[in-house]
Amino acid sequence: MLSIDLNADLGEGSPHEAGVMPYVTSANIACGGHAGDADTMRRSVRLALQHGVSIGAHPGFPDREGFGRRALHLPPEQVRTFVRAQVEALRAVAVQEGATLTHVKPHGMLYNMAAQDAALATAIAQGAADAGVPLYYGLAGDASVMLGAAHTAGLTPVGEAFADRGYLADGTLVPRGQPGDLLPLDAAITQAVRIATQAQAFTPDGQVVRVPAGTLCLHGDGAEAAPLARALREALAAAGVRVTAPH
Repeated sequence: MLSIDLNADLGEGSPHEAGVMPYVTSANIACGGHAGDADTMRRSVRLALQHGVSIGAHPGFPDREGFGRRALHLPPEQVRTFVRAQVEALRAVAVQEGATLTHVKPHGMLYNMAAQDAALATAIAQGAADAGVPLYYGLAGDASVMLGAAHTAGLTPVGEAFADRGYLADGTLVPRGQPGDLLPLDAAITQAVRIATQAQAFTPDGQVVRVPAGTLCLHGDGAEAAPLARALREALAAAGVRVTAPH
């Protein structure tokens, strides 16, 4: 039976998080870089435990003003250090709540830059490995260097695709603010099922993109997040796809 994980970026202060958590199988929790503090981490960890959701760290550039969406050009060793520190901050909260961290997924611009910057991807993966988290979620596809860096660092890479983001022909995402960057609900569901069953997505102009993914991301911060999560679970089940966290 086909299977795929469904993950969401959470712990960022959204009022919609409680509506999303019941439908995902992995939660990427902000851990003090672009967003999040001990209280928000604790709330998200408890909510994930309540719904049997795997808990992962979502480290980002230390840039709260820009919400981690600005390109910062930092030395690799600095990146490695702040990734480890953020992951360990979440682990400390998780341990207090009786939970275990399963994965790391970079946030925002850190993620986007790492997809094509081998040195940055290596620094992030090393920081995650330093923190002892086994799985690493990174952009799936031939254009991404994230998964290779994770493997080299001794982590288990999990290729990630995006249900509600548009794709370019090289397998990267349509940049935010450009036409086709975010897909409406019906298109997101169609794309998610196609990725899960055929490892393919379409570009805005109809080209086929190879997307071999083990996890699907949906964005958990908007009012549409919970309806999308519920609809995705229903559509994947109808297509014969089991939704489960990777191990």
